[in-house]
Amino acid sequence: MSKRGKKNVEENGDGDQDNGTAPAAKKGKKGKEPEAPILYNDPPDKMTSTDGRAANMKITSWNVDGLRAWVKKKGLDWVRSEGPDVLCLQETKCAEKSLPDEITSMPEFPHKYWAGSDEKEGYSGVAMLCKTEPLKVTYGIGKEEHDKEGRVITAEFPTFFLVTAYVPNSGRGLVRLDYRKTWDVDFRAYLTDLDKRKPLVLCGDLNVAHEEIDLKNAKGNKKNAGFTAEEREGFGQLLAAGFSDSFRELYPEQANAYTFWTYMMNSRSKNVGWRLDYFLLSSALLPGLCDSKIRNQAMGSDHCPITLHLVV
Repeated sequence: MSKRGKKNVEENGDGDQDNGTAPAAKKGKKGKEPEAPILYNDPPDKMTSTDGRAANMKITSWNVDGLRAWVKKKGLDWVRSEGPDVLCLQETKCAEKSLPDEITSMPEFPHKYWAGSDEKEGYSGVAMLCKTEPLKVTYGIGKEEHDKEGRVITAEFPTFFLVTAYVPNSGRGLVRLDYRKTWDVDFRAYLTDLDKRKPLVLCGDLNVAHEEIDLKNAKGNKKNAGFTAEEREGFGQLLAAGFSDSFRELYPEQANAYTFWTYMMNSRSKNVGWRLDYFLLSSALLPGLCDSKIRNQAMGSDHCPITLHLVV
């Protein structure tokens, strides 16, 4: 992360940060060989549900950590190779008027939707790009204190809602933890109300590692943003409200599977990371779950993309 990036985190209490993910230097004899990193290899995609139906919906989500830089890093080449039906992006940091032509003109996704911060250009922001036009698209969750930051887009399709979200980071020194707790309550209420009308898929950077298995350095991060007891409890309450973590549904014991690595200390090559990006599903959609993928070989951001295969 650049000096400017760190400054923005401190001022805004937002943006992903190191959160203590970088391994501490160990005292010991010189010349000791470092431990080989334990990597996660994304297994082959499962394209059928447990009851034998073929997947007919593919959704990809990616926190791009700045859309314009990500486009320059050839992020769209990977997207074309992946070929999702819907592409959801978070932390676009780009006003609609400044969007690169390379993405606004993409013929693969004729239906494109953007949300950004009302007050701070280059802050937060989400996008949803669709091959098929949704029945309806809405922005925010109906509360001004949250919606002014451009964090949520909801698309209604015939059989389900798709919600993409960039959840507020509690910030260095937990300066926004109280706000985050308010967000968690209000966002859960929004999702619960949607679920009464039609089942939903929630995807995005939810800015929390739920359990110790979801980050490398659990012990050292219990008082850092993304792994506080309050944030983990908020996520647990979301699951208790009837939503399932699709990755853990399929891979309950899989360790070392992360979606975010700080730029510092070669954390990505060492796989010292966090699982902050998720697909959550309403219980009614679980029978159609085929696979939940972590595409950790895809570069271009401090997050990697994730992909969902689903029967809808």
